[in-house]
Amino acid sequence: MIAASWLCLFAPLAGTILILLGGTRISRVAAGWISTVSVFVAFAGAVGAFVGLHGESNRAGTISTAWTWLQSGSFKVELSVLIDPLSTMMMLIVSGVGALIVLYSIGYMDGDDEERRYFAYMSLFVFSMLMLVEGGNLLLLLVGWGLVGLSSYLLIGFWHERPSAIRAAKKAFVMNAFGDATMALAFFVLIAHSGSLAFSTSFATAGQLSQTTVDLVALGLLGGAAAKSAQIPLQTWLPDAMEGPTPVSALIHAATMVTAGVYLIARTYPIFEQARTIELIAAGTGALTLLVAGLIALVQTDIKRVIAYSTMSQIGYMFLGAGVGGYANGMFHLMTHAFFKALLFMGAGLVIHALADEQDIRKMRGIGALMPFTKWCFLAGALALVGVPPFSGFFSKDPIVASTINLGWYGWVFWACGVVGAFLTGVYTFRLWFLVFPGEPSELVRRHFGRHSTTATDGLDGGPLHADGQGTQRHGEGPWTMLVPVGVLAVLATFGGWIQFPPHWEYVTNWLRPVAPTLAVAVPTSTQESVTSVVVVLAGLAGIALAWAIYGTERVSVPGVPGLRRLLEHKFYFDELYDALFYRPAAAVSSLARRDFEEQVVLPTGPDLGQTALDAGGLVRRLQTGLLRTYVLFLAGGAAVIGLVFLVTR
Repeated sequence: MIAASWLCLFAPLAGTILILLGGTRISRVAAGWISTVSVFVAFAGAVGAFVGLHGESNRAGTISTAWTWLQSGSFKVELSVLIDPLSTMMMLIVSGVGALIVLYSIGYMDGDDEERRYFAYMSLFVFSMLMLVEGGNLLLLLVGWGLVGLSSYLLIGFWHERPSAIRAAKKAFVMNAFGDATMALAFFVLIAHSGSLAFSTSFATAGQLSQTTVDLVALGLLGGAAAKSAQIPLQTWLPDAMEGPTPVSALIHAATMVTAGVYLIARTYPIFEQARTIELIAAGTGALTLLVAGLIALVQTDIKRVIAYSTMSQIGYMFLGAGVGGYANGMFHLMTHAFFKALLFMGAGLVIHALADEQDIRKMRGIGALMPFTKWCFLAGALALVGVPPFSGFFSKDPIVASTINLGWYGWVFWACGVVGAFLTGVYTFRLWFLVFPGEPSELVRRHFGRHSTTATDGLDGGPLHADGQGTQRHGEGPWTMLVPVGVLAVLATFGGWIQFPPHWEYVTNWLRPVAPTLAVAVPTSTQESVTSVVVVLAGLAGIALAWAIYGTERVSVPGVPGLRRLLEHKFYFDELYDALFYRPAAAVSSLARRDFEEQVVLPTGPDLGQTALDAGGLVRRLQTGLLRTYVLFLAGGAAVIGLVFLVTR
């Protein structure tokens, strides 16, 4: 179990190092397979750790220490991994889904000149997330936290020749750095009061802090979680992160980055339970985000951005579940979301790949007839996202909404947000579906699949044309390295939620109970659970029906409300607000300092300062005669002066 955990952690790092050391001496294909195998080895290690822990009678957690990393007085930090139900669950998700995404990347990135760099970054990304979830203390968690931010920066800006990609990478890095800072400050407070960043010591210390102090610590942790998971008000970086390659988007949204905030709340739940007000603020943040993101998704025309906003919305559900005390519910939805969100991004990647990087859903109509495998797999992901039974999202989303009922009046507000969010999910998800897959192929689709093909068997062979690395053409929906992961994820998105169906069987809740027990207030009755499930499913189906009426049959038209549409297209003007509050004042101060200080003071005095330095150097140079008698004279004179000073002082 312990050896398997270390294997899981370091296998992707070994892949990164091998690719970097190999450089151009290894082929681009070899780099892809080194990265893929390293992450699959990590998954094997995760399975080994899970099986080993499953056989233990006491699953409260085991810490394996390699060595003492830092020590100063009584403060000590060890390089260690934590093996407990929460970490093993995350290890399986990160390495399992991550391995499928990296395998998919072999086909998607085929022919890119920078494949080696890409796969080195991908392995580093998986290692960083595993460090975050396996770290045996809060400092190692912070190390993984920072490395995840670095990896996302490198991959979002991977196509660095695009100015938009560089802007998106910088935006993600800066916004996450703000959250990193609040989290680091929370850790400083814990160190000041406990002298340690060990989980057990920090959690015990939280119970001894004043209410104000523990609230500040929890608020700092929430800042970090909101930034990483793209929750309001630190959400604006995530849609722009779509500038990276599509597999990167899948990895960020499904297995790494945005799931880190949910994990942090579940891992540090003893602190949040001491600061219950802050924990409920986390729930409220999630409820607000799931509504705002769902509304913005209604008007998006980029296929990846629609899915990106659905991620913000679904992470909002996870924050809501964890914030009310249903940590297992939030983590269970994190797991099923990893399946269907990776599936949706990778299905979208197949479409983008077939249409030569076109991402506008208004130009893709009818592609389902020519890409039936992609069509049905994407449908499975869409139904799981909406939460239609028996797909996985149904089993994980509904318990989150039901867990809010017993909180009082604000619990019913959360409940209503969850139901409305399900309706919006049905609308925007199947708006995307009906615009892209059914119907007669559009001109763009015909052009890429053979101008005269109208069905999956007409024209050439019913498949798109792709250029391989040698400039020849091949047919089909994609190479097997892309299709197999999509097929596996379609199965997981369909059946992956069946491991838990409260109140009848609760495998995930029971598994996590030793390290993240559900609060009593977050446990609904059987009646509340059943009624909520019915309402949420009906809301999702109503959203699907509305999308079908508007975009499927086109018999219902959407009334024009220009002001509302502008509000949604401008994403509630968050970017404009941040520009006005932060960017423009900073740019104005910088311009003023350059014009009135640098140009007027620094630049004119530069030559004078340089000449003064030269003159001083010339004076000192004259003293360096190279004659021993001169140096002895100076020494004697200095000794005489010192002696005279002592005599006068005495």
